[in-house]
Amino acid sequence: MAYVNEKLAALADPTRLAVFERVAKRPAAVHEIADEFPVSRPAISQHLRVLKDARLVLDEALGNQRIYRVNPSGIEEIRSYFDRFWDDALSSFKAFIETNPSTKPKVPHATDRRTPRRSKDDRRKR
Repeated sequence: MAYVNEKLAALADPTRLAVFERVAKRPAAVHEIADEFPVSRPAISQHLRVLKDARLVLDEALGNQRIYRVNPSGIEEIRSYFDRFWDDALSSFKAFIETNPSTKPKVPHATDRRTPRRSKDDRRKR
């Protein structure tokens, strides 16, 4: 979890996050990614460099191009980080419900449904 801050910081930039989401859809070369954004190829390359340094994307040489794809282990590290909060939240919720039984919601029974009655004036209007 040592690099989670670096990963989250890399994804904090809106354009970089959009580039990451684009690469997550399917691997692509810089020029393919840049064609979908209103920024230059060098700018896209810089965003990809930050994502690569944060271990969120991997690149592979294919001829004279570099193909970028998502790094599954980088995503797993972020997921594990947030799963910890989810587990803590569920444990806290369970402890709260167990120590406060009066706050448990009452499940309505099918026979408890009551239809609102119309007044005599409402019935006459129809």
